Amino acid sequence: MKWRHVIALVLLCVGFAAQGAPVPFADLARHDQYKDVKISPDGQYLAATAVVDGQTVLALIHLSDKKGTIVRPRTKDDVTDFDWVSSTRVLYSVGERVGGYDAPLATGEIFAVNADGSGAQTLYGYRRNGMVTGSHISQATAEFGQASLIAILPNDPDHVLVSIKSWGGTNMEGTMPAAYRMDVRNGDKVRVIVSPLRYAQFVADHHGNIRFAYGVDVNGEAKVYQHPLRGDGWQLMQKASDDRSFPIAFSRDDSEAYFRCPATQGGFGVCKWDPVNNTLNTIWNNQNVEPDGLLFGQADEEIIGVGFMDGRPGMALFNGHQASDETLIALMKLFPGESVRFVSGTRDGQLSVVLVQADADPGTFYLYDATTKKATPLLARKSWINPEQMASKQPFDFAARDGLKLHGYVSYPPGKEGTKRLPVVVFVHGGPYGIRDRWDFDPYVQAMATRGYAVLQVNYRGSGGYGYDFEKMGWGEWGGKMQDDVTDATRWAIAQGIADPQRICIFGGSYGGYAALEGAVKEPDLYKCAIGYVGVYDLALMYKRGDIPQSTYGENYLRQVLGEDVQVLASHSPIDQLDRLKAHVMLVVGGRDTRVPPVQGSNLHMALLSRHIPHVWIDKPDEMHGFYNEGNIAELFARIDQFLAANIGH
Repeated sequence: MKWRHVIALVLLCVGFAAQGAPVPFADLARHDQYKDVKISPDGQYLAATAVVDGQTVLALIHLSDKKGTIVRPRTKDDVTDFDWVSSTRVLYSVGERVGGYDAPLATGEIFAVNADGSGAQTLYGYRRNGMVTGSHISQATAEFGQASLIAILPNDPDHVLVSIKSWGGTNMEGTMPAAYRMDVRNGDKVRVIVSPLRYAQFVADHHGNIRFAYGVDVNGEAKVYQHPLRGDGWQLMQKASDDRSFPIAFSRDDSEAYFRCPATQGGFGVCKWDPVNNTLNTIWNNQNVEPDGLLFGQADEEIIGVGFMDGRPGMALFNGHQASDETLIALMKLFPGESVRFVSGTRDGQLSVVLVQADADPGTFYLYDATTKKATPLLARKSWINPEQMASKQPFDFAARDGLKLHGYVSYPPGKEGTKRLPVVVFVHGGPYGIRDRWDFDPYVQAMATRGYAVLQVNYRGSGGYGYDFEKMGWGEWGGKMQDDVTDATRWAIAQGIADPQRICIFGGSYGGYAALEGAVKEPDLYKCAIGYVGVYDLALMYKRGDIPQSTYGENYLRQVLGEDVQVLASHSPIDQLDRLKAHVMLVVGGRDTRVPPVQGSNLHMALLSRHIPHVWIDKPDEMHGFYNEGNIAELFARIDQFLAANIGH
């Protein structure tokens, strides 16, 4: 539907609070005003995900006159992703909210709309029933499955490649994913190929050929299959399967493909795949961290290098002397200390969207004009946040008790960088596997740091970004070595003089909620308080409740990372170790949480009550796996601040 107001293309002039006053919790709790921005191939339009009245919508902006249109998904849905498939047509997907700790759960539907807001269509999905498509008279048919975009076809603006995994079949796992060529005008599609792997992603070249399928099977084994341009059938790339060398994308001219791969001298790398000789050749490597992904240039689909995060964001350019390379370097000099990346570009590279962000800066999108060589502010993610009032993240590394090198961040209260013996909150990330703490803007970190607390974060073994072997080190280590890593990070902060040993609290959400309570019972004299936010407290219960054990993949995952020894699970479950508890406790649950059902928190709540152990209990019936409602988040920040002040002081 049409938006009645013009969408501003300049940064809003927001009056900031006085420098001495901390940012209000309500401001930290607000969702990003704009999340992602992409320019049309011809540079005439912008598309952006924007938050309007609490809902993530698709904003379509005509650059010449600054007029805009809003495309709203159905009530309670949020736009989760979008892409320009031509200069006049946008594809987008939506998700249902599951809470703040997980992204909205994709519904599997695909929608399309014209750049001016006309021609809206549901191209695929279970709610497609009853629609009348474009120029067709017949009714559109509902289809039950999960669809996602594989590739845009630059030479065929009316079609795209999509992956569809039907929900039908003989069991709850559904069918094998298949790739289809889909008409973006009406949703008509023709099947191209079926995946050899049940949980697979496809990689296509720019001519519309499906070249790879890769993923992890139900037993957790990584596999990569290649499909030759001339020939039938999938071929297992055994070398890639053994070392988890996964394909990422094809070069713009399709002459080669990029893979994640091990570095030749150890560490992590990016390789180029030579289709003629079927070989992988390392073109970038790093001894400490995996690549975050490929870096794109000023033009659409132009690949110029690799981005990574070894403490702070880093980049490695493949050439260093191309126009995009030189422009990116110049922009980095213009925004020192910030992360600068091209996020979208026109086909000819004349106009590009650049994102500038940092640990204290939520980020601003700029429009770069290659002709004038100027960057003009477009849209700010959180225009009401003043980076000068925010805490900065300082990377650190240390050796765990077994010698394993670990990395993390310390966020000092603004103006107290380097101050000794501060009250500290150890903030443990969720996941736990494949997720990591990053040098980025985190409202939860800012809510504590701007109130006078140093915030300590550590990428314990099992975290992402440090290689598959590092991730596997965390399997079976809930309450074991993963917990010891958090303890060792805490003791490191004490030894460095950062933390006052008498004023330390531990806090986390999801797995981090588990680690907070497990830390309190495993190290009863280390933490004065513990905050468990939508956390797991009974490991055995994970096999019975929640959405993870509802599939073969999920059941196998739990067996792999937790083990099945009932006694071991009990010995590592906070609810079974309350005799050791000394810390004051806050528990927070969402009544509609399906990932970690509220029974995990309520059972611990009742166990504490039965032992007459006072604690703070927060139950929001309408929230899910992490709070989404801005008012509830602001209230949570205030309650956490009160709890911390009462237990470890400012």
